[in-house]
Amino acid sequence: MSSSSHSSHDSQPLRAPGQSHPQLTRLAETSRSPVTFYLDGEAVQALAGDTLLTAILTHQRHVRISEFSGTPRAGFCLIGACQDCWVRCESMPAVGGDAQLTRLRACSTTVQAGMRVVTRAADANEVHGGANV
Repeated sequence: MSSSSHSSHDSQPLRAPGQSHPQLTRLAETSRSPVTFYLDGEAVQALAGDTLLTAILTHQRHVRISEFSGTPRAGFCLIGACQDCWVRCESMPAVGGDAQLTRLRACSTTVQAGMRVVTRAADANEVHGGANV
């Protein structure tokens, strides 16, 4: 993978609305099976075996927005030690129940079909009715 430096719209993956060019562009291993997951409510694709960090950064420039400073954050250490790539994954609610959010390290979690990943603190608060997550 390499940071994106070209602007050809056809070669860019689908990404969340309002996002600038993604941080990463896939250069190799392009024949793996596609996996659809949801990034802040939008259906997007990754490839089987991608970490959430790779999957997210091929669609947008950051992994999450800090709930403390409101600034964009991305993975720093890439080995699960720095706490910079935490995202939340929404689980399907039980009948009549509220959706639950689980915190995951994007750098060490493999993307799974149907995952619902929340990268913005405001969206996480909406899932939990304003409660701190």
